[in-house]
Amino acid sequence: MKVLKFGGTSVGSAQRMKDVAGLICDGEQKIVVLSAMSGTTNSLVEISDYLYKNNHDGANEIINRLAGKYAGVIDELYGTQEYKDKAGDVVMSYLNYIRSLVKDLFTLFEERAILAQGELMSTAMMNLYLNETGVKSVIIPALDYMRTDKNSEPDPVYIKEKFNDLLAKEPDAEIYITQGFICRNAYGEIDNLQRGGSDYTASLLGAAVRAEEIQIWTDIDGMHNNDPRIVENTSPVRHLHFDEAAELAYFGAKILHPTCILPAKLNNIPVRLLNTMQPDAPGTAISNRMEGKKIKAVAAKDNIISIKIKSGRMLLATGFLRKVFEIFETYRTPIDMVTTSEVGVSVTIDNPKNLEGIVNDLKKYGAVTVDRDMVIVCIVGDLTWENLGFEARVISALKDIPVRMISYGGSNYNISLLIKSSDKKRALQALSEHLFNSQADAALSRNPTTH
Repeated sequence: MKVLKFGGTSVGSAQRMKDVAGLICDGEQKIVVLSAMSGTTNSLVEISDYLYKNNHDGANEIINRLAGKYAGVIDELYGTQEYKDKAGDVVMSYLNYIRSLVKDLFTLFEERAILAQGELMSTAMMNLYLNETGVKSVIIPALDYMRTDKNSEPDPVYIKEKFNDLLAKEPDAEIYITQGFICRNAYGEIDNLQRGGSDYTASLLGAAVRAEEIQIWTDIDGMHNNDPRIVENTSPVRHLHFDEAAELAYFGAKILHPTCILPAKLNNIPVRLLNTMQPDAPGTAISNRMEGKKIKAVAAKDNIISIKIKSGRMLLATGFLRKVFEIFETYRTPIDMVTTSEVGVSVTIDNPKNLEGIVNDLKKYGAVTVDRDMVIVCIVGDLTWENLGFEARVISALKDIPVRMISYGGSNYNISLLIKSSDKKRALQALSEHLFNSQADAALSRNPTTH
């Protein structure tokens, strides 16, 4: 069985819902994970914002706007009045539930409940459309099986047991439709998966049923070898190792969240990134198979802050690094890059929330310098140290761009460089030119000299 996930743009209109139905209905049983229709979650966030401010009129205006949008989609999606009425009633029930939360006391619990309604509406509409066209589909409610533990991490044992029990009750269904993103927490409250959202749902379900393949359908033809918003003539990467994909996702490739593919990796289930607008395109295949001796792609992570701690006593001061890292742990602030020397250590973070406290504590151990508005550029591929010349090609490409930090050797899959944000465009373009567009470099990538 395959698991297919479709993002908000893939179900963003009546026609796109019909297109998705055409993709999933081929006579084979499959699990389909749907996001909310594009724009819906933003509207639900806006409703919540009004309710936090106790502006009931503002909230009701957004709800009415959503009702009008969905009425138009329903009128176009269904061919019979019977199903238009059914869909209208279901959607209105969810909108009326949101209206019931327009009250004086509004908390995080009500906000999470409101945010769940987008996925509930999109799955209900898709299920009714499939039923109208004669497809035997059923909804498997995510709130009945998707649960996180007290650390807000998915509970895979619970998910596997409950989800398979629900599947067993509908053995003859062709399409099992479920919601992405939403879940219940350890206390039974409506919550969400946060990191990875619907992609995470698909990966967890793929692991739960030992799926043949997990397909992530978006509006992009796979993961590209550079940022197409900045660099011209980028191309999809046809195959990535799970670790390569995770590196790219973490360092800026927005098509995928780095943690969401972990269940697939651990269970050796291939993941394919596909484009609903170009369903015949091969997309990007992600698996545990490694294509050696290649540089695959470049990604960039914005809004980075670098922190340098310089101490003349570091060379002889045992425990210096431990004390530095404990400060970041105390403030629950992850570190992206680390470089060290005999007299100092430089790190990068992407969350400025606790920067002032971190810097104040670090000053106990040395002089602290902070650089803001930086970018991490990540080059991903088979970057094991035996592949001679790969790191030199990267450095050569950036010979005219100041580099603040370089991290190489911590992973076999990436080289990370820290530069100013003002140099980002030039850096990405130069890397594409030297790593992917040059015939000589392309030949070296195919046949590098190795030990």
